[in-house]
Amino acid sequence: QVQLAESGGGLVQAGGSLRLSCAASGSLVYNYVTGWFRQAPGKEREFVASVSWSGTNTYAADSVQGRFTISRDNAKNMVHLQMSTLKPEDTGAYFCAATPSAQSWRIYTTEDPYLSWGQGTQVTVSS
Repeated sequence: QVQLAESGGGLVQAGGSLRLSCAASGSLVYNYVTGWFRQAPGKEREFVASVSWSGTNTYAADSVQGRFTISRDNAKNMVHLQMSTLKPEDTGAYFCAATPSAQSWRIYTTEDPYLSWGQGTQVTVSS
């Protein structure tokens, strides 16, 4: 099973940008589908974006499409979430998740398939 550690969170003004990173360690980290989820205070955790282990297939939630971009660098075992034009409603704890896949194109948009989770990094967007 892969271990995950998020970084890059912080406080930013509305309209600003942040880049979150997820560092993976463990065996065969390159064949893991990776996703980002977030949880705002008092709300359920929600899907943000996912990337296939090949990096060729990505998908982002409607609420962040056009503003957030997920990417991966398998040589460095890293997955990034570039967040732009941030809004106060983007505030929350952001979690990286991963799960193995035999298909290089596979992505997942729900929590259930993901077996490994990071501890989360806080993003706060002020108005």
